[in-house]
Amino acid sequence: MASSVLAASEGGFHKPSIEEFFPGALLFAGTPFEINRIMLIRLVMTVVVAGFFLIAMRRPKLVPRGVQNLGEYALDFVRIHIAEEVMGRDNGRRFLPLLTTFFFLVWACNLAGVIPLFNIAGSAVVGLPLVLSVVTYVVFNYAGIKSQGFGRYLKNQLIPTGVPVYMLPLVMPIELVSTFILRPFTLTVRLLANMMAGHLMLVLFFSATSFLLFEASALFKPVGVLSFAMGFVFTLFELLVQFLQAYIFTMLTAVYIDLAMHEH
Repeated sequence: MASSVLAASEGGFHKPSIEEFFPGALLFAGTPFEINRIMLIRLVMTVVVAGFFLIAMRRPKLVPRGVQNLGEYALDFVRIHIAEEVMGRDNGRRFLPLLTTFFFLVWACNLAGVIPLFNIAGSAVVGLPLVLSVVTYVVFNYAGIKSQGFGRYLKNQLIPTGVPVYMLPLVMPIELVSTFILRPFTLTVRLLANMMAGHLMLVLFFSATSFLLFEASALFKPVGVLSFAMGFVFTLFELLVQFLQAYIFTMLTAVYIDLAMHEH
C-alpha cells in the first residue's frame, strides 16, 4: 500500500517485476551462444568453485593447512553429512563427485544473489535448476537399472510391496507420476521458486530504501530506514536459505539415487 501511494505521488518508485529475470544480452546477442548477466554469473561462479578446489588441492599435504584445510572441510561436509549418511560408505563415495559438484555449484550460484554487482542468483532462472534436475533424473534411473535390471527396477518403482492386486490400477499411475515426473519437477521448482522469491524481496526492500531516503519527501525517510533494516535482516535470512537450498537439492538427489538402487 505504501509503495502504491509513493508511486502515485512521486512517480519514481518502480516495483520489481518478472523483467528482473530477463536482462539484456551482454555478448553474442541474437546467437545460440548469447550471454546475459545471469548466464555470466553462472560461468563466473563455476570458475570460482573450480578454481577454489584446484588451488586447495594442488599440493595436498598429510596435515592440511590454510586453503587445503578449508577445502577438505568443505568436501568432508558433503561426504559425511550427505553422501555417506544417506547412501552408506560405498555408494556414498561412488556418487560423491556428482553430489559435491551439485552442492557447491548450486550454493555458489545462489550466493550471487547477495554479492554486489551480481545481485541475482544464477539459479533464479529455470535453466540451471532444470539442467541439474535432468542430470539427477538420468543418474537415479541409470543407477536403479544397473543395480536391479530394467524390468525389476520398473516393477519395484511402480508396485510397492504389500499392495493388494485390486489396488494396483490406482497405485501404479500414482507411483509413475510421483517417481518419474514429480521428482525432477519438484527439484526444479523448489530451487527456482526460492531464489526468485528471495531476489524479488531484496529488490523490493532496497529499491524502496533508495527511493524513500533520496527521492521521497522527508515524511517518508523514517520508513526508508525501516526498509533498509528489513532489507539487511532479509539478506541474512537469504544467506541461510541459499545454503539450505543447496543442501536440500543435494540431499534429495542422494535420496533419489539411493531409493532407486534398493528393491524395498
